Amino acid sequence: MKVNTQAVNFNANPQLLEFIQKRMDKLEMYYDKVIQSEVYLKVEKSSNKLNKIFEAKINVPGDCLVVKKQCKTFEEGVDIAVASLERQLKKRKQKLRENFKNIS
Repeated sequence: MKVNTQAVNFNANPQLLEFIQKRMDKLEMYYDKVIQSEVYLKVEKSSNKLNKIFEAKINVPGDCLVVKKQCKTFEEGVDIAVASLERQLKKRKQKLRENFKNIS
């Protein structure tokens, strides 16, 4: 899956980009009709330790799934967001199966 990653107001480490790509690629195991995925990395300027924002947007036929997580590190945000996207994709696939069974 092609992941378009944008780091807002900073340069992302190539290792971080590779980590994000690997995690996002795993989502194809749960739903293979992903059209496009975009990731936004932001650092909030505050005294709060939870200042890393990870936002992922996945386009699938007929819908767009969005997850936004704020954590201490981008890696932690990626893991939590991908787990959330996994659940959403599984739920979507299950709904499509049920609708297909009802039509048949």
